[in-house]
Order: sequence, then structure tokens, then C-alpha cells
Amino acid sequence: MEGWKNLQSGIAGLNLGQNVNKFTKGFQSSVQATKERLGQVSQEEITELPQEYKDLEAQVDALRNAHLSMLKITKVYDTEAYDYPVQIQESLSEFSSTIQNFAATNLKGTPLSPGATSPRPLEAPHKTLPHALTRASHTSSQLLISTPAGDSSKLGKALALYAQANETISNARIQHDDAIQQGYLHPWQATLSTSINVAMKARQAVRTSRLELDAAKQGLKNASPARQEQARLEVENSEDDLVQKTEVAITLMKTVLENPEPLKNLNELIKAQLTFYAAAAEALSGVQGDVEELSVAAEATYR
Repeated sequence: MEGWKNLQSGIAGLNLGQNVNKFTKGFQSSVQATKERLGQVSQEEITELPQEYKDLEAQVDALRNAHLSMLKITKVYDTEAYDYPVQIQESLSEFSSTIQNFAATNLKGTPLSPGATSPRPLEAPHKTLPHALTRASHTSSQLLISTPAGDSSKLGKALALYAQANETISNARIQHDDAIQQGYLHPWQATLSTSINVAMKARQAVRTSRLELDAAKQGLKNASPARQEQARLEVENSEDDLVQKTEVAITLMKTVLENPEPLKNLNELIKAQLTFYAAAAEALSGVQGDVEELSVAAEATYR
């Protein structure tokens, strides 16, 4: 029992010694960093890191900043309503009541075109610009054809065609956002928060180790004769630690810079945009000719 107590006491003393040593190193490196920041340490007293390491640092910084710059804009694709007009306050019930109120007020006793008093049912009021245009043009078309002789309204027919095109664009827009989220945005964020972040932490470890080494060198310079040997050993251990951490950081930074994922992610972004814009162009070109014919006919009638 007595031996077990002694063992526990020894372990506790060892852990305490390790904690004190970590605290001392942390304090010394903090003092060293403060002195450097205040210009109290000459450049010759700051340990020079390998040029390869410094070059990799610059490249990783550029890669990280490129990710952040792109993410600052493209993160909007995680929110459906990024292009939705902020001034619009609408709901499906509002669209339905608009037509019903118009008919009750202005068309009492007037035969209406089939289905004119209610728009086509929409399951979910998606908050995107194409969806808003679909709803607005469809509702406007219904209002025009709900009037006497409304079936002959060229603008009503044109708006119905425009609603049809925007409905196709709306569906493509949802697919576009899903593709960007899965193929580009989420993996792009993952690269930033994992491999790039790991490399940045490894660099911080190098900086801390370098500060500890330079603090140890200052300690050796100012050590008393009785502590010279201990101070010299601390410098040697700090040098070994810095070399090891620098090698690890170099390996991690190279891995990050060689990672092909960001290029693959960017390609997925471009593919999603290309598919969407192609679908939008096809939908609009499919109705533009018919709307132009209605426009020419209306102008001829007017003149």
C-alpha cells in the first residue's frame, strides 16, 4: 500500500513537472514574441527558417485567400433566396385571392374562361427570382384572360408563354443550386476547414517552436555558469523540435498545394452554371418567337 502511494506521488510529481515546464516554455516564447513585435530583438537573433518553407507559406496563404475570396461570394448558393427581390411580400394564398377578388369585384355575372379564377397549384413557394417571375407572369396572364373577351388578349397569351418558360427555368435553378452545393460549395468549404486548416496549424506549431528556440538561446546567453549546461541542452532540444516541426509543416503544405480537389470543385461549379444557363436559353428561345409574333400582330392591329 505504501509503495502504491509512493508511485502515485511520483507520477503526480512527474506530471506537475511537465506542466511547469510547458508553462515556462509558453511564458518564455510569449515574452520572445512580444520583444520581437516591439523591435527589441535584432534580426540576427531571430532564427531563419528554410527558404523552401517560406516559399510554401506564401503559396498556402495565396491558396487560403483564394478559397476565402471565392467562398465570400459563392456561399450564397447555400441560401435559396439569394436573388429573390427583397421588396416582394407574397404567398400562394395572396396570388389566389388576387384573381378571386378581381373576379368578384369587376366581373360579377360575367362568364369566365375555364380555370381563370385560380392559378395552377404550386406545391412550394420557392423564393427565387425565376419562381417569382413565374408566379407574377402567370397571375398577370390570368387577370387579363379573366376579362370579357379575355381569350383574345395577346398580352395575356404572351405572359402565359413567359410563365411557361420561367417555370422551366425555375426547375433548372433548383437543380443548379443543388449541383453547386454538392459538387462545389460543400467540398470547397471542407478543404478550407480541413487540409488547409491543418497546414495552418502546423505552421503555427513551427512559429511556436521557433520562438521557444530563440528564447532558449537568449536563456543560454544570460545563463549563470552553474546553469550553462542545462541551458545548452534546452537549446539543442529546441533545435531538434524546430527541425521536426518544420519538416512536418513542409510535408503538409505540399500536400495541400498538390490537392486536385479545388480544381475538380471549380469544374463542378462551371458545369452547373453551364447547364442552368443552357436550359434558361433554350426555354426563353422556345417562347420568344411566339411572343414576337403576338407583338407584331398587336402592333399591326393598333396601327
